[in-house]
Amino acid sequence: MLFSPRYANCAASILALSEGETDQISLMATMACELFHQFDRFDWVGFYRNVGRETLKIGPYQGGHGCLVIPFARGVCGACATSKETIIVPDVERFGDHIACSTTTKSEIVIPVFDATGGLIAVLDIDSDQLNAFDDEDRTNLEALVRHVFITST
Repeated sequence: MLFSPRYANCAASILALSEGETDQISLMATMACELFHQFDRFDWVGFYRNVGRETLKIGPYQGGHGCLVIPFARGVCGACATSKETIIVPDVERFGDHIACSTTTKSEIVIPVFDATGGLIAVLDIDSDQLNAFDDEDRTNLEALVRHVFITST
């Protein structure tokens, strides 16, 4: 698996730390910590777990407080959980149903996290205090990393 130069070191750390681990919460905590500390433009990194009944609940994260509960029908995380596709929001002020868990968030990327059976277990939410902080390189690398950690290694 190849990661872009911008993601290579972070991916190598996450893959080494998560090798052999099957506990989803431990994997989420490790990934959130490594991503948060290795990218200055990432202001908040965390997981919202799919707890059923079209509801996401806060999981492991790094940064300021996150929202505790997000219904699938609300916000960027809910839209990602519903569509099961990555969503990049260059300017959260232009996303009509954005949930402002933090006033510093300017842009956001949310990646769906699946288990080996294709079930949605969570979404990975990454916020930035910069506009237009995320692009297709982020999408490609983060999707590959999530796939490897939560499907390939478990």
